[in-house]
Amino acid sequence: MTSTSLPDSLIATLPGSAYTDPGIFAQEQERIFETMWFCVARSSDLARPGAFRTVDVGRESILVTRARDNSVRAYFNVCRHRGAKLCTEETGEVKRAFQCPYHAWTYDLNGKLVAAPNLTKMPDVGRTEYGLVGVAVREWLGYVWVCLAENPPSFEEDVMGAVVERLGDTESIERYDVENLSVGRRIVYDVKANWKLIIENFMECYHCATIHPELTEVLPEFADGYAAQYYVGHGAEFGADIQGFTVDGSEGLDRIPGVSEEQDRRYYAITVKPQVFINLVPDHVIFHRMYPVAVDRTIVECDWLYLPHVVESGKDVGRSVELFDRVNRQDFDACERTQPGMSSRLYAKGGVLVPSEHHIGAFHDWVNERLGTRNPE
Repeated sequence: MTSTSLPDSLIATLPGSAYTDPGIFAQEQERIFETMWFCVARSSDLARPGAFRTVDVGRESILVTRARDNSVRAYFNVCRHRGAKLCTEETGEVKRAFQCPYHAWTYDLNGKLVAAPNLTKMPDVGRTEYGLVGVAVREWLGYVWVCLAENPPSFEEDVMGAVVERLGDTESIERYDVENLSVGRRIVYDVKANWKLIIENFMECYHCATIHPELTEVLPEFADGYAAQYYVGHGAEFGADIQGFTVDGSEGLDRIPGVSEEQDRRYYAITVKPQVFINLVPDHVIFHRMYPVAVDRTIVECDWLYLPHVVESGKDVGRSVELFDRVNRQDFDACERTQPGMSSRLYAKGGVLVPSEHHIGAFHDWVNERLGTRNPE
């Protein structure tokens, strides 16, 4: 079936190979993950100078740390001597410097080469020239974002612009004070599916009535199949008898003070390409970060963020966490059921999108544009 033979109600998807071909995934690593702003950590995870995290961004291992001046720095996690991985642990803390376990080349938190065996006998070796190679880094919404591109794109246009495109302005998200919220719960999911399937699932709600009974109870309009992201500035309204964004619709926790009356009792979802989902409700924020590790495997790290005093007081956040944890598991199960079908001969030319999913076509166009390809005619 070709795109020209489809009825007006349907548009074509990407072909199955887009979700199964390691070569295409390698292109995505090079042309998407390694060239765009990529969210790697919650700022509070780097609470003190010397705290660090290592994250794979595309094909590269990146070391993120906090320097003595309290700024966040990011470097390629590669020793300048013989290319050994500098930090092999995912998280940790050093006192003053990072030392390569191979030949003990040592770098301070600013990336400068400060020590190495017999370094004093090599006065021509520049301490900065042979220091760690940095990558661009920004902090926003209490998260650390890095970009591996030599000339990074505008953070304001690409990242903040995605929020503006969805909500109409940045003030709407700033009212949630995401930067100053505290992590009440973090769950890491290992999803055996291509990263694009996860994004496509998050973008649409055609499946909501089928697999999300708890969510559609809280947000009745989702049962009609139109996701909140479909309309600029729109937030899905809580059901009349729903008190809070919880698994049973019971009362939630303390409302974030800056949330406006218009935003109260509403849910907003935002996709920040290529790997962030932001969910806003009156009393908490749910922040997803995807780490694509293979063509058919994606790690998803999800934070539930609440007012600091809610977390510090030990209040039970379980009912609010359980709602979206169930949604996540239902979604990821669907993605894992879909992944094998991408290899079927039946799906070689792809599938179709119904009208409530047509906006996913724009995502497919974006992927093709980044890769320099296009859907087959």
